[in-house]
This record gives sequence, C-alpha cells and structure tokens, in this order.
Amino acid sequence: MAVIDIRKAELADVPRMAHIAFSAWDTGIRPLLDEKPGQRDSERLRLSHAAASNWQNGVVATIDGIVVGWCCRSRRRNYIPFLFVMPDMQGHGIGARLLNRMETMLELEGAERVLLETPADNVRAVRFYERQGYHILALRTAARAAHEPFMSVHLEKELHPFDGEIGED
Repeated sequence: MAVIDIRKAELADVPRMAHIAFSAWDTGIRPLLDEKPGQRDSERLRLSHAAASNWQNGVVATIDGIVVGWCCRSRRRNYIPFLFVMPDMQGHGIGARLLNRMETMLELEGAERVLLETPADNVRAVRFYERQGYHILALRTAARAAHEPFMSVHLEKELHPFDGEIGED
C-alpha cells in the first residue's frame, strides 16, 4: 500500500470529507437501518454539514495527496464524533492512524480520556475501537432526526496526558 500521510484538515477538504462520510455511512450504517423515504438525502445533507462544521478540529489521511479518511474531535470536549474512511480503503490501518493522531493531540492538551460512540449493530466498528484500546461504557437507545431509534455503544479510552512544558530546542 502507498504511504499514508496524516495532516490537519483544510477548508478545501470539506467536499471530499463529506463524500467519504456519506460513502462510509451508505455502506456501513444504512444496511443496518430500515430504509425510509428521503433517508439517504437527509443523511447526505447531515454529513455534509458535519464535515463543514468540524473540519477545523479534524485531521485527514491522504494517499498520493488524495483524502481517503478523516477524524475530528468536539470543540469543547474530549469526544470524537466522526471517524470515516473510504469503504474500499478500510482495513489498511488508516482509521487506526487517524484515531491515534487525534488521541495524541488530546493528550498534548492534557486530556485523561477520550469518548466516542458507534451504532451497536456496527460490530465491525465496535471491534475496531476495542482493538484500539477502547472499552464499552454503556449501551443507549438514541433517536435522531431521519433515523429510527437505534442502540449505540458508548466507548472510552484512558489517555496518558502530556505533563510538562513544550519548549523550543
């Protein structure tokens, strides 16, 4: 596989980020849901908005300059609301690299733990997070616009916050 680069997201990445998010949802989450009229369009809009609203707190993975995945954190919490990798690129360590970079950024800010969630029926994602050192905290029923209620898995990972000063050499 080609070299995977991780960098800070840029405004110009937003359309590609939205495309990746929808593609990952369409192949990974949509099959778990009961299809409803307008659901795909509604989700495409929601994920486009998510990419546009969160790129400033995100990192992207690129291969040969093409964005193939992204991850972001919440502005005020140690919470990762989005991690997406193009479906045909999943299973190659891209998600793990993105998650690790975000965790490192949180550790440098002094975070002691990080939280995230994923649909409980998305067994592949739950297992991925467990392999990355996350532990299940709770199962919750959640309802969102354009979705029927589904069970989500809330996960947590203990971090090792940076303790000290970052000085110049």
